[in-house]
Amino acid sequence: MATLPRAIKSTSIVSGNDTCPRSDTPFDVGIISSSAWTEHLECYSLSDDEPEPADEHHELQPVEEPVKAARALYKFEGKAEFRELTVEAGDELNILKEEVGDGWSLVRVSSGEIGLLPQTYYTVSTDHTNRSIFLSAPLAVHARNEPSTSTITPKASLQHQSKPLSIVPQDTGEWTNPLPSFRQSLLRGKTLNRFSGFVTSGAEEWVLEGYVDPVTSSSSSSHQRISTEDSINDDNRLSRLGLEEADRHYVDAGPAWQSKVPKFRVLVHSPSKRTSGLSGAYTMYSVTSLFSSATDESYDPYIPPISPTRITVQRRFSHFIVLHTSLTRRLPGIALPPLPEKQYAGRFSADFVEARRGELERYIGCIVRHPVARYAEVVTSFLGCENDADWKRIMPQLLSMPAAGPSFFAHVFHPAFNVDLDDATEVIDRFSRHTLAVGKSTQSLRNVFGRIREVRLEMSKAERLLSYSLLSLITSTPLSSTPLGINEDPGDTPQQRNGLLNEEGAWCWREGCQDCLKLTKAMQKTSDGLQIVADLYDDHARRTQLATHDAFKSVAHPYQLYEGIVETHQSTVSRYKDALKLGKSSDEMAARCETVLNTTMAEMDTYHDQKVENFSTITREHLDGEIHFYEQVLHKLKAARRTFDAPRFDELSRSPRQPSRHERDLEAPKLNPPPLPQPCPHVYDSASTMRPVNTAIHKGIGALLGKSQPGRKGSLLGRMW
Repeated sequence: MATLPRAIKSTSIVSGNDTCPRSDTPFDVGIISSSAWTEHLECYSLSDDEPEPADEHHELQPVEEPVKAARALYKFEGKAEFRELTVEAGDELNILKEEVGDGWSLVRVSSGEIGLLPQTYYTVSTDHTNRSIFLSAPLAVHARNEPSTSTITPKASLQHQSKPLSIVPQDTGEWTNPLPSFRQSLLRGKTLNRFSGFVTSGAEEWVLEGYVDPVTSSSSSSHQRISTEDSINDDNRLSRLGLEEADRHYVDAGPAWQSKVPKFRVLVHSPSKRTSGLSGAYTMYSVTSLFSSATDESYDPYIPPISPTRITVQRRFSHFIVLHTSLTRRLPGIALPPLPEKQYAGRFSADFVEARRGELERYIGCIVRHPVARYAEVVTSFLGCENDADWKRIMPQLLSMPAAGPSFFAHVFHPAFNVDLDDATEVIDRFSRHTLAVGKSTQSLRNVFGRIREVRLEMSKAERLLSYSLLSLITSTPLSSTPLGINEDPGDTPQQRNGLLNEEGAWCWREGCQDCLKLTKAMQKTSDGLQIVADLYDDHARRTQLATHDAFKSVAHPYQLYEGIVETHQSTVSRYKDALKLGKSSDEMAARCETVLNTTMAEMDTYHDQKVENFSTITREHLDGEIHFYEQVLHKLKAARRTFDAPRFDELSRSPRQPSRHERDLEAPKLNPPPLPQPCPHVYDSASTMRPVNTAIHKGIGALLGKSQPGRKGSLLGRMW
C-alpha cells in the first residue's frame, strides 16, 4: 500500500486585494480542519441561505475566479461534517482556491461538489498551469433571511463585501528553475558518467527514448503493464516457452521475478587434459544437468532428485567465456556472477584444475538458480547441445547476437502500480548498506576461516608429534629432532639398550613379561591411531575446509556484484521524480521508469533469496563436514581405547611385538607438512593483480563525480549533476 502524505502546514501568501485573515494555528487532519473551512467563509459563503441583496434592481453577475485544473494523486476520505471531500486517485479536480489556510485548498470535483482537500493530495495539470480558467461562481438567490441549518455557521457572505475579491493564483511552494539544467541542455538529459550501470545496461536510453522494435516497427515507448493475475495464470504461455518467449520477462507483485521453468541442478566434473593442433593443450570438463519431474515448490536444487533426467555435455573454459559474454549482452538488467579469471601458469596442475572445476560449478549453479537467466537461449544451448559440431556452429551465432540494451526493459512486463516511489527511494539505501556490511563481514569471515585451517594443520602436527613421542617411549628410540622447544638426549647405542627392551620387543627388562608385552603392543596401537588422527586433521584442512573456504567466494562482494543495479535504481528514481514533477506530459517516461524500478527491485529480491540459500548451504555443508570429521576421529580413538579392554588386551600377549612402520620416521619425523592450498582469489578481491580497463575508468569517473555510497557524501561536481 502506498504511503499517503499528511497535509503539511504552509505559510499563507496574502494579496493586497485579499483581506481574508489567515490563521497560523496548526491543526491535524479530521480534528479541527473546520478552521480552514470557516476561515474561507469569512470571504466566501457556500450556504444556500444567502441574505437578499440590498439593491432591489441588482443583476446576477458572475464573479470571475482563476481556476486550475488538477488531478488527485491519492485516495482521500474526507469528513462531511468538516466539509472535506472524498476523492479517488486519478479524479479530475478544479482548484478554486489553492491556499485557504494550513495546507488546505478549496476544490470542486467533477460532480460539482465543493469542499476542502489537502494540497499534497493533488497535482496541477501541466496543460493548464500557464493559463487560468474563469468559471462562474454560484449566483446569489433571492431568499428570505433564514437561519442556516448547516453545522458550520457562516461568518460572512460574499454579497456583504464592498467589492469582489480576486483570487490570487498560488504555486505549490516548490522552487522550479526556469532555466534548463546542464544535463538537460547540453547532455539532453543524459548522465555524464557514460560508464555507469544506468548507461551501459540501456536503462537510460529506455527511460529517455523508449524502444522501437526494428522487426515489427511498433514503438514500445508506451510500455504495457499487465495485471498480476494475467502473468500468473497463463499456463499455456509457460508450457510454450520458445525463443521469443525466452526474451519476455515477467515481474510479479513484490516486485519479484516470475519463474518460467522449474529449478534444476548442474554439476561440473571429470576434468581431463586434451590436446588440439590449433589451440594446444586445454582442459575439458563434463557438465551434467539434472532435471527432476517433481513440481513441488519445496524442491531443493542442492539435493539430487530421484532418477533425474541427465544431459551431459563437454565444455572447456573458453566455452564458459562465450556463455558469460552472451549473457552479459542479452541480459543487461540483471546481476550476473563474475566468471573466474583466466590463468596461464600452472593451469594443468591437479590443485588448480580442481579449484577451477569448483569455481565453474558455482558459476553455472548461480546462473541456473536465477529465475530469468536459467531460461535464456544461450543457457539452454550451452547445457543442451550435446553434439560438438552443432555447438561449434552455434557459438559464433551467440557471439554475433546484438546487445539487448533498451529492448531488455521493453520486454519486461509487470503489474500496474507495482512500485511505490517512497519505498523505492528508501529500499536502495538499505540494500546498499546491507550489501556493503555483508561484504565486509564475509571478508573477515574468510580471513578467520583461513586461520582456522592453519590451526587444524598445527593440530595435525601436534597429534603426529604425540604419536612419535609415544612410540619413542615404548621403543627407547629417541627422536632425532623435535620441534616445539623439546630437547632430547642423543640417545643410546644398541649396545646400551640392554635392559630397555626384552627379546619379545616388550618395554621391560624382564624376559617373558606378558603384562609389559600387552602394554607395549596396546600403546603402539595407540600411537598408530594418533598418526591416523593427524592424517585426518591434515586432510580435513586441505580438502573439506578448502571447499568451504572456496565457497565463501560465492557470497563475497555482493555490493560490487550489484553495483550496476544500485546505480541504475538510483538514477531511475531521480528520473522518476523529475517525470512526476512535469506532470501529464511525462507519463510515458514515468511508466518506463516504473519498468526499470520493477527490474531492479526484482533483482534485490533475487539477491535476498540467493543469500538465504547460499549461507544456509555453506553453513550446512560446514557442519556436515565437521560432524563427519569428528566422527572419524572419534572412531579411531575408540578403536585405540578398546585395545586396553578384555579380551583384546589379553590376546596381545600371544605373539611378540612387530615393529611399527612409523619407527623408521623417528630418526627424521615428518613434522613439516607442505603449505595449505589456498582458494583462488575472487575477481573483486584486492589480491587480484589485474582489472578490466573499463572497470578502472568507471572507478575513476565515479571518484570524480563523487559516486554515492552509504555513509559517503558526493562531491560538489556530482551534486551539480
